[in-house]
Amino acid sequence: MNQPKRYTITAALPYTNGAIHIGHLAGVYVPADIYTRYLRLIGKDVIFICGSDEHGVPITIKAKKEGVTPQDIVDKYHGIIKTSFEDFGISFDNYSRTTAKVHHETAQEFFKTLYDKGEFIEEITEQLYDEEADQFLADRFVTGTCPKCGNEEAYGDQCEKCGSSLNATDLINPKSAISGNVPTLKETKHWFLPLDKHEEFLREWILKGHKKDWKSNVYGQVKSWIDDGLRPRAVTRDLDWGIPVPLKGADGKVLYVWFDAPIGYISSTKEWAERVGKDWEPYWRDKDTKLVHFIGKDNIVFHCIIFPAMLKAEGSYVLPDNVPANEFLNLEGNKLSTSKNWAVWLPEYLEDFPNQQDVLRYALTANAPETKDNDFTWKDFQARNNNELVAIFGNFINRVVVLTDKYYDGVAPEPSEFSAVDQETLAAVKAYPDVIASSIERYRFREASQELINLARLGNKYLADEEPWKLVKTDEARTKTIMFVALQIASALATLSEPFLPFTADKLKHILNIHSGEAKNSWTDISSKTVILPTGHKIGKAELLFSKIEDEAIQAQLDKLMASKLANEAANKKVEPQKETISFEDFSKLDLRVGTIIEAKKMPKTNKLLVLKVDTGIDVRTIVSGIAESFTAEEIIGKRVTVLVNLAPRTLRGVESQGMILMTESEDGKLVFVNPDTATKSKVPNGLQIS
Repeated sequence: MNQPKRYTITAALPYTNGAIHIGHLAGVYVPADIYTRYLRLIGKDVIFICGSDEHGVPITIKAKKEGVTPQDIVDKYHGIIKTSFEDFGISFDNYSRTTAKVHHETAQEFFKTLYDKGEFIEEITEQLYDEEADQFLADRFVTGTCPKCGNEEAYGDQCEKCGSSLNATDLINPKSAISGNVPTLKETKHWFLPLDKHEEFLREWILKGHKKDWKSNVYGQVKSWIDDGLRPRAVTRDLDWGIPVPLKGADGKVLYVWFDAPIGYISSTKEWAERVGKDWEPYWRDKDTKLVHFIGKDNIVFHCIIFPAMLKAEGSYVLPDNVPANEFLNLEGNKLSTSKNWAVWLPEYLEDFPNQQDVLRYALTANAPETKDNDFTWKDFQARNNNELVAIFGNFINRVVVLTDKYYDGVAPEPSEFSAVDQETLAAVKAYPDVIASSIERYRFREASQELINLARLGNKYLADEEPWKLVKTDEARTKTIMFVALQIASALATLSEPFLPFTADKLKHILNIHSGEAKNSWTDISSKTVILPTGHKIGKAELLFSKIEDEAIQAQLDKLMASKLANEAANKKVEPQKETISFEDFSKLDLRVGTIIEAKKMPKTNKLLVLKVDTGIDVRTIVSGIAESFTAEEIIGKRVTVLVNLAPRTLRGVESQGMILMTESEDGKLVFVNPDTATKSKVPNGLQIS
């Protein structure tokens, strides 16, 4: 296979209705950045393109909730997202936005080209409409039950539970997200991209072509879609926020966000080319360009079917060579949720863990959801840092630099004859660039990150086995050789770590003083050069590459998550409305007594019922209570309880229940007894509040 002349790498455009969280980073931006940084290191012509996705219904909904304009929302979050990416070290060549003039012009031009070529179907169809809001309900303006998986919280464009792409009219029991009303159907005109027209092309290109090297989750989802039969997809919407449809008679209609958003890759490239004085077209129209889309699995259909169909219909663009979509990342055992604030937000992480960007990059890469959904835990994050970055990588570098400074005033020594172990070690170091490159080029970034750590392990083992701190007293020549070899490993780590740990790589290059001169080396130099860091080279002083993360810092993050969980539960707790008002005479009819449970046993063949014997002071009676899921029979014997004794008897599972025990819920939602304030067998005072 011929090597491409250039690479165009895109990362999914994030919605500007919130900050970036670890799910976004693990799924898209960290792997894309690793891949791009690697390509730059091996001297490839590559651009890394992204931008803010600023159209679509979620933006409008958030603006309505906050009482501001959609432009206010996108301006706010575009700035937050762009700054976070920069601070975290995501090395985009251009980060644009879809409200930019160049994007509006590019998207409208793309639409007009397809329209002029007759690539659209124009149809009048019935769409969901909110009479009260006087608005068509596109995409996330409507919710309902997914027809494919039964999820009752599916949106009008997508079900986030099963990943199905939907039309609003597909939903069962649809409901307006604006008013909560049941929508009606109303006729409107739209333009559709006939995906069925491109079905055979997609089948040949993906299923029968060379795309079996795509990740199995990507290939499988695309195959399922094609095998199910493709149907026309609307590319316009009835909305007042978005890119206006560039046709006469299309007032009040905008381009569907999933038509305009991927075109944002092209417009962002144009913006980059204008800024740096280059031609954008080869990066999108030259057949020797390799186009790679990094996305999450919820965007597979749009990038592997809809966008390629758009590009094919237009006719002058290259098609994606690969779309390495990741699965989802969960957080502490639960699905990440922006609405429930169950997330680790990038701006907050950068504030809580200053100068520790690489720790999160490494933890997310080492636990990347490449083939299945994975779980991020703060304990694993701590362990990755303390047991791998600190104890393996950082420890090796610190030993090498400290010993070189102590024995040779920081100057790389002249080696003597290499032993078999030395030669094997140096040969292994030379092999690592190709080993790591192979994993990266197959989009196995988790595997690649572990090979990097294995190189640091090799260095630690080499030093531990050779023990230069002992030999320095008896064999000066041998010690110099050992330290020379160790410095070669350290130098290799400085270069090979850059895609994964860019801030660490810069710091290590500074420590080793390999920014310039003979010691400056590239990825390929490690494999080809006999010496990476030459004799006589002066290195700097030791600095800690990584710091241990203490339990207190991790507990603070867990406490923050728990606070979010409790706040969300409180906000969403359904409180029963007050019942109909009663008179004092009605209340006075209640005979409440304090009794003691003297016997308890589980009702056979039930999960919830306990059969209790209660001494009420006036008698001993049987009461059946539905508390078996909260209490065992043994733990409540002897418990004082409040009993409504004059409730009409009721037979439950063949046992007559002669009263009711009063219960309530604690703040954390657990069942608790209404605790008596007076002595056993007394009558409950009138001042008691009954929950």
